[in-house]
Amino acid sequence: DTETLLKYADTAMYQAKQGGRDAFQFVTSAMNAEVSHRRDLETALRQAVKNGEFVLHYQPKVQLAGGHVVGLEALLRWDRPGYGLVPPSEFVYALEECGLIVEVGRWVIAAACEQIRDWIRRGVNPVQVSVNVSPRQFLKGDLQGDVLLALDTYEIPAHLLELELTETLLTTGTDFTITALRNLKAVGVQISIDDFGTGYSSLAYLRRFPIDKLKIDLSFIHEITHSSDAAAIALAIIQMGHSLNLEVIAEGVETASQLAYLRRHQCDQIQGYYFSPPLAAPRLEQLLLAGTRLPAPERESAVPPAPLPPADDVAQAGDATY
Repeated sequence: DTETLLKYADTAMYQAKQGGRDAFQFVTSAMNAEVSHRRDLETALRQAVKNGEFVLHYQPKVQLAGGHVVGLEALLRWDRPGYGLVPPSEFVYALEECGLIVEVGRWVIAAACEQIRDWIRRGVNPVQVSVNVSPRQFLKGDLQGDVLLALDTYEIPAHLLELELTETLLTTGTDFTITALRNLKAVGVQISIDDFGTGYSSLAYLRRFPIDKLKIDLSFIHEITHSSDAAAIALAIIQMGHSLNLEVIAEGVETASQLAYLRRHQCDQIQGYYFSPPLAAPRLEQLLLAGTRLPAPERESAVPPAPLPPADDVAQAGDATY
């Protein structure tokens, strides 16, 4: 019948587009199942936005010079009814595809600022909180307006908010994007490049953007102690970042040997399961109030300093950073 034919044609067209230009696809039962899953997921996500089912967890960033927490990365979780906490790797792509990432990204910025205000009011020593920004928030939304509104609404110092951009944005960003970032930088918001080393950016792009920090992609950190190539790339990023007066952060640090390498080569900050997994706000607050620090260099083989929380607080290692 006509309705089924058009549905199958739409499915085949979607799959052909996924494979690039000048392609074709025959419809299969697996495709139909995938499309059905995607539509169900989109419907559930729209309901999640309406019902306020998203929450933020926070992973500490630690200064290697003193071993203390100097920042947090806000990571999105979906508290889906009947499923529990769903990690971003399972739904962020759908948010991007259906356009909800702009609305959810706006909520993340506001929620992070509200949490900062709450900690300040209750006497918890405030640290900078970073949020991940999708390129679509520049192209389809008003990122500058969203950030300024959140800062004004919750009356927090701008330097306590950091935006983490993808390296892809360096190569695709327009003059409008750069102007918006410069305006935000002018009021004190910090800017960092996430997953650095995995894209195709160059020094020319780094010079155009008002960047404060580079984050070494966790794929290099996982390999630095047994791959000379990964170690060389990590070292090159550290040296390049410092030559440009940028702080360098290593993400995905899970072992004492990785930490020792980064200390030896003067990386500025680390984050990862060696110190702490992402935590819900109450557990993270306990860590901040306790003043938990990294062990001194001579104790780097010791048990990680922050005790692991219950299973429902823990995301997967190699957490997708949205």
